[in-house]
Amino acid sequence: MKRPTNRTKPPPATGQAASRTKAAPAVMPYQDPHAGAAENQLEVAIGREVRGFRKALDMTVTELAKAAGLSAGMLSKIENGQTSPSLATLQSLSAALHVPVTAFFRRYEETRDATFVRSGQGLVMERRGTRAGHQYQLLGHSTGKRLVVEPYLITLTAKSDVFPLFQHSGVEFLYMLEGRVGYRHADKTYVLEPGDSLFFDSDAPHGPDELIELPARYLSIICYLRDSDDED
Repeated sequence: MKRPTNRTKPPPATGQAASRTKAAPAVMPYQDPHAGAAENQLEVAIGREVRGFRKALDMTVTELAKAAGLSAGMLSKIENGQTSPSLATLQSLSAALHVPVTAFFRRYEETRDATFVRSGQGLVMERRGTRAGHQYQLLGHSTGKRLVVEPYLITLTAKSDVFPLFQHSGVEFLYMLEGRVGYRHADKTYVLEPGDSLFFDSDAPHGPDELIELPARYLSIICYLRDSDDED
């Protein structure tokens, strides 16, 4: 009768033997989490335009796909920016939607402006109100656009004069930050306190006609259409 043998596990490998038996961890290449976001901006822009034109014509995905000779699945991918359509596909879509091919790229090619102004660093403007003690700080500006938006921070002090005679094209929005001011528009005066706002057509005479509590500060946002002669 055979005696049972004691089977024990061999001791763990050490030194060079361990380095030969233990696999080195795999090194994964770095992946930018933002990669691809910029690459498909054109596809997303085209898809947004295609969807917008389709909805403007009250067409379904199936109807437009049939008119353009595409599958509904392919059209859905185009509208969601998931594929880059060929020029032939864009020509088919432009014919079905009755728009030029260039219409799919218009908003992608537009510039997107931004103006950042740190606290207290707004550009001090020399305007008619400045000579009357009104300090205008320009907080931003638009370039190359037909619609002009001019945001100002206006400060009134004891040296300021009442001046309810401003008059210009467009519309204006006021938001009171500090102090109290009687602000005249046309034939009516509004008492503005912190948190109050006033929106009006700026082609009527307007401006502060009573300085009740100073110093006073308010935001003034002026919007108007640029004359075609002024465009570059």
